[in-house]
Order: sequence, then structure tokens, then C-alpha cells
Amino acid sequence: MSKSDPRDIDEDAILRGLSAEELDKLEYELQEVDPENAMLPAGYRQRDQTKKSPTGPFDRFALMDYLEKEAMEHKDRDDLVPFTGEKRGKAFVPKPGTGQIPVEEQITLEPELEEALKNATDAEMCDIAAILGMYTLMSNKQYYDALNTTGKIANTEGINSVVKPDVYKVYPEEPPNDTDVEETLHLIQKNDSRLMEVNLNNIPDIPIPTLKAIFEAMERNTHVLSLSIAGTRSNDPVAHAIAEMLQSNTTLQSLNIESNFITAQGMMAIIKALKENSTLTEIKIDNQRQKLGDSVEMEIASMVENNPSIIKIGYHFTQQGPRARAAMAITRNNDIFRQQRVR
Repeated sequence: MSKSDPRDIDEDAILRGLSAEELDKLEYELQEVDPENAMLPAGYRQRDQTKKSPTGPFDRFALMDYLEKEAMEHKDRDDLVPFTGEKRGKAFVPKPGTGQIPVEEQITLEPELEEALKNATDAEMCDIAAILGMYTLMSNKQYYDALNTTGKIANTEGINSVVKPDVYKVYPEEPPNDTDVEETLHLIQKNDSRLMEVNLNNIPDIPIPTLKAIFEAMERNTHVLSLSIAGTRSNDPVAHAIAEMLQSNTTLQSLNIESNFITAQGMMAIIKALKENSTLTEIKIDNQRQKLGDSVEMEIASMVENNPSIIKIGYHFTQQGPRARAAMAITRNNDIFRQQRVR
């Protein structure tokens, strides 16, 4: 008996001969599902398991109310291991008698020490426990207060007192800088000998032309030793005015330009100008709005190495190389300054 060729099968005739139930069963078997694909919804990862028709349109709020009602009516599961209140370990049972410590467990003390401990208050016992190192009997504050105080009782509360947090110390805010900017500029321009320190920190509304005029006047000033403009919104035009001032001024010893808007370009001009300045000993340039970058940090380290007058610099390096070079140079400059002062 020869087998028939599958290619000769009339599929359409077979499908026409199937009933409705058989067609549904065939379609169910031919469904393409991928149960391993977690990206597909659950309905596409498995075959349809029910032929029930919907009882009505989907109502989310009705479903939520039903689930909440079922949850409220559902009886809670009993705890398998309910709390009994029993304590682990063997309970202490005092020995019958007077309730005193047994003789073999008693400790004999010197009469004076025993008399002192007998009459000591709870606060004094707290200090004694701290001195003896029994820090588990008290809070950290009680322990360290007792160690740092000699000659009097540090703890006003005893060992059994309630642990309290440290009292929060309220520090008053710094008063606003009331320096008269216009008057300061006028004194710098007059080269007034009474003005030796200029502090314009945290005055945010100083116009940029006024700041530039201050440093232009500083080119000829011979009395101001310290100048600080931290937090004044100074930018690159002010930085270039500072650079020109550093090339001419021979009196200024301390300069603070922290917390401003000076970019790498403006800071590079200041650092290059410091190579020609031999009187400035301290400069603070940290906390600018933008990072200065690796090239500026390398230039700062080179400047400190070639300028022995710089003994203090306020800047947090981000690169290890420039940081190490600047630290070694500052140490060397301080040694040179110390030797010159001794002479």
C-alpha cells in the first residue's frame, strides 16, 4: 500500500467539512504564544483559558468597591505563634532570707570609700561611674561631661534619668555688610592712608563698572594691604581689571575673590599676572560658578612654584598632580618666608 503525497491533500475541502466546534478547537491550537517573553502582556503569553461571555461593561470603580468589600469581610488569619509574654532564660529568684547579697558575693571596701558611696547622691554616682569607665550606665553626654569636668559634679541628673537630646545652639545670622562702596572707592582713589583693609564681601548689587573702577584705583594705591570681594557677582571683566592691578600694585598682600562668576579665561589672566607680582602673599580663588579646568589648575601650580612670595592659596584642586605640586611649593615658600623673618 503506497502512501499518498501530502501535497495532494485538499486543505480547503477538509476545512469545509469541519464543524464550528472543530474550527474553534483548531484555531485554539494554532494560536502563537510566547510564554517566555516578559515584554508581552499576560494575555499574549498564554492561550485563552475561558469562553465565558462578559457579565457587563467594565466598571473600574465598581470593581474597586467590590474588592474593598471582600477584603473587609474576609476574616483575618490567626497568628500561628501568638505572643505569650514569656521571657527567655531563667528568671531570677532571690534566695530566701533577708534579701541581702550572699556573703560569698559581697565585696569589702575601705571604710571611708564605703561611707562615701553610701551617702552619695544619684548624680554623684553618675560621675563616679563615668570615671570608672562604666559608660553603659549613662548617656554619652553624661559620660563625657563627667570626664571633662574636675572638682565639681557635672551631671545634675542621675544614672536613672531620662536620656535627653543636646540643646540646639542657635547662632545669630551675620549682619549684612554695611560698607559704603562709593565712599570706599573715593578713599582708594585718594590713596587715603587710613584705609588699609577693604571688605566688600556679600554685597551683591555692586555694579560691574564700580568694581572695575576699584581695581583701576588700586593700581596706584600704596596703603591697602587686604582686599576682599567674595560673593559680589564679579565676572571676567572684573578679573581682567584685577590682573592689570596685580601687574602695577606693589602694596597689596591679601586678595579674596571667592564665590564669584569668574570663568577659566578670567582666572588664567589673574594667575599669569601673579607671576609678575612679588608682594601678594595670600590669594583665595575657590568656589567659582564654573569649574576652572585642568589647564588652569596646572597654571596655578606653576605660578606657586615660580612665585616664592605666595605662602597661602585658597583653592581646592580637583587633580592630584597640580594639588601635590602646589602643596610642595607652598611648603617651600613658607620655609623661605620663615628664614627671611629670622634674619
